[in-house]
Amino acid sequence: MEEKKQFTHLHELGEFGLIQKITKDISLKQASSVIGIGDDAAVIDNGDKLTVISTDLLVEGVHFDLMYVPLKHLGYKAVVVNLSDIYAMNAAPRQITVSLALSSKFTLEAIEELYAGIKQACNYYGVDLIGGDTTSSLKGMTISVTAIGQAHKNKIVERSTAKKGDYICVSGNLGAAYLGLQILEREKQVYLENPNIIPSLDEYTYLVGRQLKPEARRDIVAVLNDIGVKPTSMIDISDGLSSELLHICHASDTGCVIEERDIPIHSEAVEQALKFSLPPTTCALSGGEDYELLFTISPNDFQKVDQLPNVTVIGEITDKSEGCKLLTPDNKLYDLIAQGWNALLNKE
Repeated sequence: MEEKKQFTHLHELGEFGLIQKITKDISLKQASSVIGIGDDAAVIDNGDKLTVISTDLLVEGVHFDLMYVPLKHLGYKAVVVNLSDIYAMNAAPRQITVSLALSSKFTLEAIEELYAGIKQACNYYGVDLIGGDTTSSLKGMTISVTAIGQAHKNKIVERSTAKKGDYICVSGNLGAAYLGLQILEREKQVYLENPNIIPSLDEYTYLVGRQLKPEARRDIVAVLNDIGVKPTSMIDISDGLSSELLHICHASDTGCVIEERDIPIHSEAVEQALKFSLPPTTCALSGGEDYELLFTISPNDFQKVDQLPNVTVIGEITDKSEGCKLLTPDNKLYDLIAQGWNALLNKE
């Protein structure tokens, strides 16, 4: 009797496990292909400058819920999350393309509202919308944005170039976007149970704003360039601090230690996390969608960076044998675990 073939379900691998499996045998054959799969963006050699390309897919019911995400905000965010990847390579975004799959529930006016957000983001970040595609969908909306950037050859920063002794830095603050999402989900449930109750979000402006309208940190890239600091590695924080730091350490073949007391968390995020009976640190480590920059610097640049506003030094790159650790205020070490949001585990 023929043995039944065993299949591996995608949720057993997770998003990054799947990517590793399907790309393990892919090699770059073109001399102009400088960086391929495995970083925030791909890099192509075009002579004097490098072209940097990133793409993201946003699916209704998986990445966004139109019950509480305004279409204009969605359009803006769809652009920003791609531009963030370009900035994470220490490059400047120049153009985007936008492709849409739309079900029959959407009207012309709805799509015009979506594009109002897309155009606003393009205007704010100085990028051109140069093309895309549209098609029909049996259910909901899918948005695919490709961002194209540019950088000088000596400016590109990868995930894989952190070194032992480098300092670990993060821009802004972490965890607020995740808590904004929890607030929106809570208010959605209240509304579904009683449509006569109108959700009030006035007291949550900051947290909800971090979820619905994030910004890419071009200001951080600019100020580092102004003071003559090139990060030794960099990544944007889309899936939580733990996940992104583990990406850097895996790619760079290193370990790390970060101090819990130094992780920047906004006071409103701390307050709301405690109301939800959530440890604020867990929200910062695993929440995601902050779109801040996580980067490492040479010890020689510490004095320059330590004085910057909106940048916090949170730890150090160590030898791989030491693992990836979180140091708590009571001097206990815990393994960093990637518990960030996983698209393959999110079921409608």
